[in-house]
Amino acid sequence: MKTLARLIFCIALSALALPSFAQSWPQRSVKFILSLGPGSGADIGARLYADRLTKVWGQPVVVENRPGGDGVIAINAVIQAKDDHTLLWGPTANFVGHPYSLDKMPYDPKELVPVARVSGTVVTLGVPASMNVGSLKELLETARQKKGWLNWTTAVTMTDIILEGFLRSQGIEAAHIRYKQPAEAVNDLISERIQLYSSAYAIVRPQAQPGGKIRLLAVQARNRVPGLDLPTVSELGFPGLDFEGLVGIIAARSSNLPKAASDRIGADIKAVSKEPAIAERLAATAQLNTPGDAAEFAASIDEQAKQLAESAKRLGLKPKQ
Repeated sequence: MKTLARLIFCIALSALALPSFAQSWPQRSVKFILSLGPGSGADIGARLYADRLTKVWGQPVVVENRPGGDGVIAINAVIQAKDDHTLLWGPTANFVGHPYSLDKMPYDPKELVPVARVSGTVVTLGVPASMNVGSLKELLETARQKKGWLNWTTAVTMTDIILEGFLRSQGIEAAHIRYKQPAEAVNDLISERIQLYSSAYAIVRPQAQPGGKIRLLAVQARNRVPGLDLPTVSELGFPGLDFEGLVGIIAARSSNLPKAASDRIGADIKAVSKEPAIAERLAATAQLNTPGDAAEFAASIDEQAKQLAESAKRLGLKPKQ
């Protein structure tokens, strides 16, 4: 009986310790490392949440932009930190697409552990307003007639693959122009150095208002976006251009982020997402408010990976590794 009593006591003590363990994180400042530069949809969302989470966690939450290398710079920065207070914040489309874009993986994919889904970035197709192109169909017809005329760019690997494969399937010869920071492409789009930009709406929004220098032709989401009067690519007859943006928080496996801490992050993201100010600010930049815990985030990543695999197979693209 004494042994049983001691066992029950230990179990009860462990149960009481779990909440306090979760509360012990964070013990110092938390860093969100972004794979995109300032002004991107992910950057806006990260700073919104960082400000609110600073108050919730009682520790500073800082945002560090580490763009370039197709997200590899930011990913390796998080992995190499070996710190459970340093997390990756950004689009999953970077690393989901890496098997198709990189000849050799510069990091171990098993290091990337989903922690929390935050939002869905709405991606739009934009052209220079000065070109007087009124529709996606018109743009494609012009590109077919003027071989080598179309220069295009996107923000992340997955949209690279989707758009490049789509243009190829349409019989269009086009050049992919790469930028270290997606926001840098805006000026080149306005000046017609590039003619098509697949990007987060937040990047082009200031120049895409009525009378602006950028004209938006469609959203790449599967469904229409509330508050944004644009057709989907599927409505226009081009379902091969569908893309669901997915932004979340990733930890490095080697950082040994405790499960209790991961659970707390996911719960706090959900709680903060319910605040009207957060929802309104995300909506203003056409970001979908879609919080989720680690399991929900992992399921979304799996769905995105399957979508890319199906699209790549349909377009004749194969993983390089």
